[in-house]
Amino acid sequence: MSLDGPRLAPLSGSEPDALVVLIHGYGSNGDDLISLAAMIRPSLPGAAFVAPNAPSQIPGMAAAHQWWPIDTFSMAERAAGAAAAAPGLDAFITQELEKTGLASDRLLLVGFSQGTMMALHVGLRRPGAVAGIVGISGMLVAPESLQSEIRSRPPVLLIHGTGDEVVPFRSMDLASTALAEAGVPVETHVSPGVGHSVGPDGLAAATAFARRVLA
Repeated sequence: MSLDGPRLAPLSGSEPDALVVLIHGYGSNGDDLISLAAMIRPSLPGAAFVAPNAPSQIPGMAAAHQWWPIDTFSMAERAAGAAAAAPGLDAFITQELEKTGLASDRLLLVGFSQGTMMALHVGLRRPGAVAGIVGISGMLVAPESLQSEIRSRPPVLLIHGTGDEVVPFRSMDLASTALAEAGVPVETHVSPGVGHSVGPDGLAAATAFARRVLA
């Protein structure tokens, strides 16, 4: 199944000079995450934004999408789910780059929660390094396989709130350590007291990172 979702054209009104793909979390959708773009766009006036909907819906919830079903919360379930969803997202990214005529180094991936897991899983396994990856309130899936499967090492920014009640705050340090061990340049931003969301400070950190890697 091909992916699609809401889009925003460059504020500049000209052809895009960068592409930002926003990857939503479990039970959400592209319309929800594209709202982040409205706050980032002024700093990236030449960038186009797209937020694809995950390929399947949660049964009984029309607007709630998932990259993979969550039943057991186990590490094995996450690893299998991310691996199964990865080809679809990878193909979408390639297609969007071809549409815009942009190279991988003009692409920024921004993920939230399950979307962070997908951004890291796919972004680090693409042969051409993307400009950067921002992971908010997420974790690194299957860190034990990263060393053997990694194909590029773009800069990564991990953002996490200390009050996250869904994905434990310690997930950020675990991911950061594994990424650094794999040779990935990684930065972290801690949002004191913030739950499973992105606070104003986290959004500011993400915007500054985006502006830097897409300069």
